[in-house]
Amino acid sequence: MSPVPLVRVENLTKYFPIKAGSLQRKVGDVKAVDGVSFDIWPGETLGMVGESGCGKTTVGRTILRIYRPTSGEIYFDGIPLSSQKNKALRKMRRRMQMVFQDPYASLNPRLTAGDIVGEPLEIHGRARGAEKQQRVFELFSLVGLSREYINRYPHEFSGGQRQRIGLARALALTPELIICDEPIAALDVSIQAQIVNLMQELQKELNLTYLFIAHDLSMIKHISNRVLVMYVGKIMELADREELYDNPLHPYTKALLSAVPIPDPLLERQRTRIILSGDLPSPAQPPDGCRFHTRCPLAEQSCTLSEPALREVASGHLVACHFV
Repeated sequence: MSPVPLVRVENLTKYFPIKAGSLQRKVGDVKAVDGVSFDIWPGETLGMVGESGCGKTTVGRTILRIYRPTSGEIYFDGIPLSSQKNKALRKMRRRMQMVFQDPYASLNPRLTAGDIVGEPLEIHGRARGAEKQQRVFELFSLVGLSREYINRYPHEFSGGQRQRIGLARALALTPELIICDEPIAALDVSIQAQIVNLMQELQKELNLTYLFIAHDLSMIKHISNRVLVMYVGKIMELADREELYDNPLHPYTKALLSAVPIPDPLLERQRTRIILSGDLPSPAQPPDGCRFHTRCPLAEQSCTLSEPALREVASGHLVACHFV
């Protein structure tokens, strides 16, 4: 493993202002991401899980500077992105791309599949004319699509084929990092495995690094090297895949994993399902202290008063809980 992480996120915060009234005055903030820090190493897949609204997508988009961070710093290959302006940031963006969740909404319906995949090559001045056409053919072949599809429009493809087009577009500029924002959530179960297997093959072939955001804990276990668990804008736990699934330490992680079906009916009957009470707190008004204390079965008075630090309790295993 490289001694330097490809991506280093330090105390990243992203707030969205809440405005009200005819003058649209700011009355508060949605604290989508609130002080998260982690590394992504070259060649690895970091899985990111959590309930809807916990800030996973916001983290991914802020790393790519689609959103400007409220505070904190993001380093890409040792370079702070906050110091990169216009032309320099544009060059950096060639090295990091995104595959979006909805293959139906993320493709321009007015462009052919070939134009969609070739557009980044023109925007960044990489190829034009016959050279661009040849590169598009190569990208189609890379993701398992026939070159005969190059002149078809997005509505003529299935969901799985559209996601392959989105993946080909992301690969057009030969990036090092791809942020996958729930890339299989909108696909049929039979197609999900095909897309994930394709992504793993491409990772080996092209030495790609993934930040893989998903709800499906079984798929995260299949594809990830390490897993990061988020809850209401905070990191609850971060560990190697096997360590996290075999020895979860945070109460929230235990509750999530207890919901994953086990294919063995005997084991499924023996285990205890953890049902969390209450609803997910609003990121506009997160609870004081530990974010999880309103639903935690272990919560005590100290949990409402102080926020637990994310600390290393074993080699590479970080947990934010007072009782671990």
